[in-house]
Amino acid sequence: MNLNSPPLIMPIPLLPEFQFAEPYLLGLLALPIILMLVQGNRNRPASIDFPSVVHFGNALKKQNKGFFSLSSAILPLAIASGIVGLARPQKITHSEVIEGEGVEISVAIDVSGSMRERDFVVDRKRVDRLSAAKAVVKEFIRGRTYDRIGVIVFSGRPHTMGPLTMNHEWLQEMIDREIHFRRFDNVIEGGTAIGTAIAASAKRLSEREAKSKVVVLLTDGVQSVPGLTPEDAAKLSATLGIKVYPIAIGRPGQPGSEEETFDLPTLRKVASITGAKAFLGKDTEALKQIFDEINELEKSDIEHRQIVRKKEYYQWPTLAAASLLLLGITWRRTAPD
Repeated sequence: MNLNSPPLIMPIPLLPEFQFAEPYLLGLLALPIILMLVQGNRNRPASIDFPSVVHFGNALKKQNKGFFSLSSAILPLAIASGIVGLARPQKITHSEVIEGEGVEISVAIDVSGSMRERDFVVDRKRVDRLSAAKAVVKEFIRGRTYDRIGVIVFSGRPHTMGPLTMNHEWLQEMIDREIHFRRFDNVIEGGTAIGTAIAASAKRLSEREAKSKVVVLLTDGVQSVPGLTPEDAAKLSATLGIKVYPIAIGRPGQPGSEEETFDLPTLRKVASITGAKAFLGKDTEALKQIFDEINELEKSDIEHRQIVRKKEYYQWPTLAAASLLLLGITWRRTAPD
């Protein structure tokens, strides 16, 4: 016998939240059934002899003490109720306790004109870089159940897309509905302000009290507007304890050539300053792998505990058994011979 084996329990049909803790005792329900059969055979008369109306009435009384009479059923019902009580019916409730805190994440997405380049494939369809980035970011959000996430878009300056939130369903809908080129054509200046985008993301996260704070930056460009440099923004983020994971989107050309679409050395320096890592996403599959790696690097400090509560209901069938026994005793004392 395995002493570590789980106890035998039995769900109660039609009552999914209830179970019997000692279901093997239900086998004893055969006893009251046998008792009723024995009483029925013992009390059933072989014939009814009534030479007069009075005798006919007395015969009916005797007949009512047979197999289906109420008085003969009281004792078996009391025994059955007691057995059900011994089997310990219970109500089971399950709850999940989540302790710890998630990672606070700000995703900064480049929406400059170069992100219109259709050199990515999503679901076997050629799409622009922004659409590919949106698809992968939404998948990333779905996997960060306990993290508070916000989105910033940027071109010549950053633009905040709602608050940091744990409502990931709303966030994904917002990304689909609000982040597209037509939305920002006349709202955000041209160019690519990587430094300002990092600083805006870091500022949002600095207002949070979480221990782990992360910026994920997606861009296919180079810093092309005057102002805060990516390196200075990285130093600011590092001071605030915020990591910056830059992701370069597209295919790199030769440094200094017209084909060069991003400044990978600068992005790597940004990552190094903040204690993070820079990535190159040449295609959609590479982007998915990058976000999978970030998922592994930035795990939420969450502990799950399942709590099972059991409420005993044995007292009710036990009370019913005692009541039936009392009723049977009273019936026997008051019933006419």
